[in-house]
Amino acid sequence: MQTETTYYKTPIGIAKIVGDFNGIQAVSVLDDTEVSEDNFKEKIPDCLQDCVQQLKEYFNGERASFNLTVNPKGTAFQKKVWKALLKIPYGTTRSYLEQSKALGDVKAIRAVATANGKNPLWIVIPCHRVIGSDGSLTGYAGGIWRKKWLLAHENPVKQQSLF
Repeated sequence: MQTETTYYKTPIGIAKIVGDFNGIQAVSVLDDTEVSEDNFKEKIPDCLQDCVQQLKEYFNGERASFNLTVNPKGTAFQKKVWKALLKIPYGTTRSYLEQSKALGDVKAIRAVATANGKNPLWIVIPCHRVIGSDGSLTGYAGGIWRKKWLLAHENPVKQQSLF
C-alpha cells in the first residue's frame, strides 16, 4: 500500500502528515522554511483528509481529542507508552514520573521519556502534555515554544473580572 504525505499550515508551523488507508503513521510540525510551496498539494489524499480536518478543528478550538485510525511505527514498549499518553485529558498535564507510575514501573522514567520523544504523532498522541516533575516544560521534539503554545491552547488563561 502506498504511503501518502500532505502538508497543512497550523499556527505553530507546517504539519507534515504521513499515512495510508491502514492509518496515520506520522504527524510532525516543521518550520515554514523547511517546506516549499511545491509540497502543498491542491487535493489532499483521501486517506489523510480526516486527519487534516481534525487538526483544523483542534487548532480552531473545536476538538479536544482525535478520532483517527493511527498506525505509528515503533517498538512494543514505545506503543505502550504512546497509548498511555492518550489517557491524559485535554487541558491537563502529567509528569514523566506520573506517566512511569501509570505504566507500572516508577524506575522506567527515562525509558518513558525517551519513548515520548520518539512519538511520531505529535498533537494527535499528546506527548506535549507531559512535563517535568517540577512543572518545567522539558523535552519536546518540536521545541519548547511549541509545547508551551499547545498547552496554552488547550488551557487558555481566562480573563478574570475585576468586579
